[in-house]
Amino acid sequence: MAKHGKKYSSAIGKVDQGSKYDLKEALRLTKENAYAKFDESVDVAVNLGVDPRKADQNIRGSVVLPKGTGKKFRVLVFAKGEKEIEAREAGAEHVGGDDMVAKIQGGWLEFDRVVATPDMMGQVGRLGKVLGPRGMMPNPKTGTVTFDVKQAIEEIQAGKVDFRVDKGGIVHTTVGKVSFSVEDLAENFEAVLSALVKMKPSSSKGVYVKAVSLSSTMGVGVKVAYTQN
Repeated sequence: MAKHGKKYSSAIGKVDQGSKYDLKEALRLTKENAYAKFDESVDVAVNLGVDPRKADQNIRGSVVLPKGTGKKFRVLVFAKGEKEIEAREAGAEHVGGDDMVAKIQGGWLEFDRVVATPDMMGQVGRLGKVLGPRGMMPNPKTGTVTFDVKQAIEEIQAGKVDFRVDKGGIVHTTVGKVSFSVEDLAENFEAVLSALVKMKPSSSKGVYVKAVSLSSTMGVGVKVAYTQN
């Protein structure tokens, strides 16, 4: 059994693992128990009543957090011609085509988000084994395969986060940083949950939002008493 450090043990002692807390109290505890020397992310895990093996229940999407993520992303755009110019003017860190594909195949990964115009997906598809496992493969469902690259870049920098249900039916994403106020984190949290609820597939029966928990990057999990409206 893994041993935890004193700071983690102290943090877990402040949270009743058998209780669910209202949202703002859960966020307060998450912030209070963050002990790392850096500004930790505040992450949410949502257990959904879906079967990811079924195509219509494989939840995937994105949402722009109203209070942002607290992070500036390095955006890579696959585009050519006028769209390449548009991407550079919109602030993309890296723009290109086959040259970028070759760099990535060579091990280069100095970027955080990827956008591609539809006509470039033939080249980008060759990077599926690299970008896919990292959650960075462009996809129309998340708005990252588009000819409107300016809007895609602006949304990412404004606080857009992508999410996808895993094999266990759980969605993991961020709602900000521990330096955010409880009020701002709560607003971002509600945006994520609202987006997920709107995506409930008609074939999903019974309870849809089964469980919700919050945690900081290095901190302990705090269960949230979430009631679906």
